[in-house]
Amino acid sequence: MLLVNDRMRVVHVSTHLPLSRACELEPTRIVRTIELGHAALVSLGITDGLIAVCGLNPHAGENGLFGDEDSRSIVPAVEAASQLGIRCEGPLPADTVFLKAFRGVYALVVAMYHDQGHIPMKLIDFENTVNVSLGLPIIRTSVDHGTAFDIAGKNQADPTNMKAAMKLAAVMATNRSAAA
Repeated sequence: MLLVNDRMRVVHVSTHLPLSRACELEPTRIVRTIELGHAALVSLGITDGLIAVCGLNPHAGENGLFGDEDSRSIVPAVEAASQLGIRCEGPLPADTVFLKAFRGVYALVVAMYHDQGHIPMKLIDFENTVNVSLGLPIIRTSVDHGTAFDIAGKNQADPTNMKAAMKLAAVMATNRSAAA
């Protein structure tokens, strides 16, 4: 899952899992997420963007003070992705990395779990953040906020997010065609 708005892009290592399971990090899954995020940047027309990889623990573990998941799982994944030629760095503290991404330092943030990535994106631009499904042979974009079944058929839905999703799909299709 990639979330995109005009200011930031965030890809998630895990999404709809209990936090206890999301904390069971696998370096290969992190590398694959970085690869998918990198490919998504290219489809968005960003060919040389730096990718920030969030840590899992507060302050990215602070050298083992707050757990070893960051050094044990995220560091090897970042090193492997770098060896593949992907410009990335991390693990970085999640409490500051989103501000840096918002300011343009990073083209993409890799979040370790759902809320780590969703909260900043929805806070910044709830109405225009688009959900992009990665790893598919087709371009698939959708609204980020869900289906709103509670207001279906009541003529209350705001089309802003759907329009943003359709525009982003068109941008991605154009960039994909240009690359081919």
